[in-house]
Amino acid sequence: MRIHRQLCFLASLVLVIRAGPISQPSDKDEATAEHYLKSFYNLTDLTDETTAVRREASQMTEKLKEMQKFFGFKVTGKLDKETMEMMKKPRCGVPDVAAYSTFKGKPKWQTNKLWCFYRIVNYTPDMSVAEVDTSMEKALQVWAKVTPLKFTRINRGTADIMISFGTRYHGDAYPFDGPEGTLAHAFAPSPAIGGDAHFDDDDFQKFFILVFGHSLGLSHSNVRGALMFPTYSFTSPDRFSLPSDDIRGIQSLYGPNKDRTLIQPDPNVPTTPNACDPNLILDAVTTLRGETMFFKDSFFWRRSPSRSVTQLPIKSFWASAPDNIDAAYEDPVQDKLFFFKGRQVWAFNGISLVPGYPKTLSSFGLPSSVRKVSAAVHVRSSGKTLLFIDKVYYSYDARAKKMDRGYPQRVESGFSEMTGAVTAAHISNGYIYLYSGTNVYEFGLYSKKYLRELKNNFFLPC
Repeated sequence: MRIHRQLCFLASLVLVIRAGPISQPSDKDEATAEHYLKSFYNLTDLTDETTAVRREASQMTEKLKEMQKFFGFKVTGKLDKETMEMMKKPRCGVPDVAAYSTFKGKPKWQTNKLWCFYRIVNYTPDMSVAEVDTSMEKALQVWAKVTPLKFTRINRGTADIMISFGTRYHGDAYPFDGPEGTLAHAFAPSPAIGGDAHFDDDDFQKFFILVFGHSLGLSHSNVRGALMFPTYSFTSPDRFSLPSDDIRGIQSLYGPNKDRTLIQPDPNVPTTPNACDPNLILDAVTTLRGETMFFKDSFFWRRSPSRSVTQLPIKSFWASAPDNIDAAYEDPVQDKLFFFKGRQVWAFNGISLVPGYPKTLSSFGLPSSVRKVSAAVHVRSSGKTLLFIDKVYYSYDARAKKMDRGYPQRVESGFSEMTGAVTAAHISNGYIYLYSGTNVYEFGLYSKKYLRELKNNFFLPC
């Protein structure tokens, strides 16, 4: 068995994107690209001195096209910004493939009753023993819910899946590379080291969701949003539902779970929203101290200035906030964050609820006929807060604490081309973005000139 084709990390993780605009690739970028393509797209070294330069350039172009096609990028064969950004993301160490896939030869566990034993060999200082134990159990149950597989933990001896934490050279032929880069790897089902999972302690963070698709026989998928896609955003194991592409993949090996009681959804556990769902409609978007927050149901995505993205439950950050908010905005002068839901508004200083809140919408001077605010955004330079109610909007003077005269106005009168109801809004880098359903409309912040139309997950990791 060709072990090197079976290595892969198991975790969905906080994305780290560090690429900037690339007008002309630097030597460092070209070296990164060459290493990436050799690792994941079978770019080979060329030693024929008379033809090496020409052939290497041609092969690089073809391998870049192959990668761009896999990730759904524009196929140019050139090392553009989008391609370079993907190359700099922490990711898996096996070649990329289309849709769900299994390893060559379809290796899987062949036990008669499909019992799999796992053992946690050692622990990480980044988590308590109880947190590691619980995380491993929950991660394995993600797969057990949709297959006949049953997982049992043992505390000594050799298990099917041996789980360990280490750094650099850690006992196999595949040393870790220090902070960032490869985060973990696992071996496909087979005797000896097969199924084992190794995590890099130089990279490990307690937000990892430990999923064992590779230890069970699955390779990669090019379906965005699938768990087995080469890069992921953070999702909570308590609220995670396995995407359909992953279900089809694992059931192609082991079949479905015939015990219907195990796969009934828990009505008390909300479904984790998928950032890559083409039908996703965000509830609200706002900035907070340099980060951007995207809200959906009881969750939010947190995007840092370095573009790393995590997904968290709203109440894990703002314990007093409601779920399913209607709108949100930040007033950086007051250092306050406002949430709207129904006829009420909450104000937070950081994560702490401001005394006296929640208040009613009338505290902003809105008429009693307004039942909800559908979107809100604050313009720091003018001190004005725009409050959208579907297809009209008000202008609130935060300094004078009163509504400006002449409002409400129709949205399209202030923002040309914006004919639908506004469902979310935020400001970024001198532009104002108005969301309407699954689309985002970009306008100049001061000119209000319409610039382009985007999908509403444009700022999310898709």
